[in-house]
Amino acid sequence: MRILSAVLLCASALFAVDPGQRAPGFALMDSKGNIFDHQDYRGKPVIIEFMQTTCPHCAAFADVLGRVQAKYGDKIQILAVANPPDNPTTVGKFVEGHHVTYPVLFDSGQAAYSYLRQMKFDLPQVFLLDQKGIVFNRYGYSALTKEIFEGEGLFGEIERLLGSTAPRSAAPKAGPAAKKK
Repeated sequence: MRILSAVLLCASALFAVDPGQRAPGFALMDSKGNIFDHQDYRGKPVIIEFMQTTCPHCAAFADVLGRVQAKYGDKIQILAVANPPDNPTTVGKFVEGHHVTYPVLFDSGQAAYSYLRQMKFDLPQVFLLDQKGIVFNRYGYSALTKEIFEGEGLFGEIERLLGSTAPRSAAPKAGPAAKKK
């Protein structure tokens, strides 16, 4: 069974949006009716998290994202995307309970599918986008990525992102590298 799970995990990774690819666009609404799209933040790195309020790893990651926001402020944008069965009530309680100040958007599954290319996926799933909207790196929660979701690993990835636009695990497919700050 473990071998089958590993094969399926590897196969699913082949179909998701990979580092070096342009991130799919979306127009998603928050609980106040504001519409967000990662392309509105061109020129600034963006963290997109696909989450659910009942996911314990998402709860731990909300705290990590709060620390990221406190450290980097306006240098980076965080967009959390809540997936069904979440609704404004469950998201509101999550936001209040975790002191979330970044936008939490509602997805019916279409945005998640355009990133992950599958209907069923483990949460959380995170995409780091560079200043041009190219996927710098992506992470799904696992024992191998626990430091990203519950520790300090995301901070190192953000430092690499701010210092370079070349994806860590793949070379960009097109376009010149952005100038370092």
